[in-house]
Amino acid sequence: MQTVTAVAHRGDPYRFRENTTDSLRSALDQGADAVEIDVRLSRDGVPVLLHDETLKRLWEVDRPLAALSAEEVRGLTAGGVPTLAEALAATGDARVMVDLCGRVERRMVDRVMDVVRQSGAEDRVYYCAHAEAMLAVRAADPAAEIALTWTTLAPPRPALLDAIRPRWLNYRFSLVSRDLAARVHHDGHLVSVWTPDTRRAMNRLLDLGVDSITTNRVDVLHALRGGV
Repeated sequence: MQTVTAVAHRGDPYRFRENTTDSLRSALDQGADAVEIDVRLSRDGVPVLLHDETLKRLWEVDRPLAALSAEEVRGLTAGGVPTLAEALAATGDARVMVDLCGRVERRMVDRVMDVVRQSGAEDRVYYCAHAEAMLAVRAADPAAEIALTWTTLAPPRPALLDAIRPRWLNYRFSLVSRDLAARVHHDGHLVSVWTPDTRRAMNRLLDLGVDSITTNRVDVLHALRGGV
């Protein structure tokens, strides 16, 4: 079995609440090479881990993150929502894929990159999101590693690829075929996919030769690739 990068989607959400430090640590214990985290800004500009716009689904608090300070978030969730700095500390030397959620502006990119830099994590952090967000990341850091999330079968325009210079093209797993993977590789990029959670889907993707799989069941993927 070829080596494929095993990326834990929001940590290990089948065992622990997603985007928490316990979830991230558990994913690494289960064999993840990298963890994917969702990052948004609190009202006072602190990058924290949360996928949704509000705290309702995960924390049963019907308040929008954008209206809360980082300290208010900490109080409302009993410290359950980590800051980006805390998440980077919790992941040790592991790779971290930062998914920039919501409306991504240069202020957000700058705040996130400041934390990454202050944490000494520049060499192990890479970024994913839609094209507009990745253009902002590229403008902020010419050396940033980027996984451009792409949601259609039509290939990205050459001018867009030239501007973003992604290392990875990041596809919904159901879109990926042998021809698509071959085309992406021919064009000099790596193929990243999200988020297959069944053995059947993972085996198909391994057979297609993708380079990275982001999944909620990183323990299953780790076993399928031979525990390597």
